Amino acid sequence: MTWQAAARRRAAGGVGLASAVAALALPSSLAAVPQAAVHHQSGVTAASDGKGVAVVRSPLVLQGHGYGHGHGMSQYGAQGAALQGLGYRSIVDFYYPGTRLREYSGHIRVLLSAAVSSNLQVRPAKGLRVRNMATGVAWRLPAGRGVDRWRLTGVDGGGTAVESHDARGWSRWPLPNGRTSLRAAAQFRANGALTLLQRDGASMVATRYRGGLRLVQPAAGSASRDTVNVLGIDAYVSGVVPLEVPSSWEPAALRAQSVAARSYAAWHRAQYRDRYYHICDTTSCQVYGGAAAEQPSTNAAVQATSREVLKHDGKPALTQFSSSSGGWTADGGLPYLRAQRDTFDGFSGNPMHTWTVSIPAATVERGYPALGRFVSLRVVRRDGHGDWNGRVEQLRLVGTKGTVALSGDDMRLRYGLRSSWFRVRP
Repeated sequence: MTWQAAARRRAAGGVGLASAVAALALPSSLAAVPQAAVHHQSGVTAASDGKGVAVVRSPLVLQGHGYGHGHGMSQYGAQGAALQGLGYRSIVDFYYPGTRLREYSGHIRVLLSAAVSSNLQVRPAKGLRVRNMATGVAWRLPAGRGVDRWRLTGVDGGGTAVESHDARGWSRWPLPNGRTSLRAAAQFRANGALTLLQRDGASMVATRYRGGLRLVQPAAGSASRDTVNVLGIDAYVSGVVPLEVPSSWEPAALRAQSVAARSYAAWHRAQYRDRYYHICDTTSCQVYGGAAAEQPSTNAAVQATSREVLKHDGKPALTQFSSSSGGWTADGGLPYLRAQRDTFDGFSGNPMHTWTVSIPAATVERGYPALGRFVSLRVVRRDGHGDWNGRVEQLRLVGTKGTVALSGDDMRLRYGLRSSWFRVRP
């Protein structure tokens, strides 16, 4: 899977560059102004001082900076810094001040969100074996005999059955201990990567993953099952970096992303040590595509930074990142996620540094029907950093029937804006 394909998977409020690419490939539907919007014009012209009242007619045209929440590293900024000759250590030192690079190792458990079936299917592989997660006992599965698939299936009581598939269909594999099913979760592992099979309509989609694939009951008594990929943290990061940034970027930018992604995963591992998974594979965490996503250049960046994470006060740092800071990072509420000027973000190759979007009045009104007809947008408070006095923290939408108070992030998420750093275009 390419990083462009990953962009299509990401939620509208995603933090990383893969979200931004979706906006490049397919501009927001808000940019289109249908003729019907003419009937919702307020009949007044736009005026804005960047801090106070902005009275508009349809469409509401906003100019903004950046993409995402702005906490920590700007991915485009890292590329801009690399183009200026900075190494990855200097890049992460700038974006996460006060942290230190330290060695880190271990396995991480990744929830595969697209694997929504109650079973886990894989293709036969050299050395394929199944492990009882309660006892640690593992059995090697027989090869050949026409078997083209193996699967783990949940059974009553939280147990797991092992089944094989051939030309006759599915049949249960008798366990060497004489039982017909395990009394706990189970995991597949092989000598190399496993190929996970997931149904997509009438066809099966095959995706390669390193490490083990585990079928887990998410809660006691639940009839559903989740699939979790268990693997070393460097192998995990190899499946993250090419879906977060273009593999063609400068080596220093790819290395900075590798450190940020590994540190972010280490923080989640520490926070959720006792949960059956540490981190997910979507923009709710960071995008991960398994071995299928790997690229030579990003694998080289992962290896060049192997086992390196950023720590603060001896603990893994929450190394958040977003596509573009717009020229200022935003305060993330931690000592190393502070607001600061970012001169690296504004290089000519960053299409997210400055943007414009048009929102029909009818769209504003559908979002908040209590407004009546949309009349104006009033910015109440900004964060004080950069153009127009910075990101919007609080605003009010004013209509003929009422007023709605919103945060800048509320506005961003409700109307698909790239960031909360915007103004009404004069």
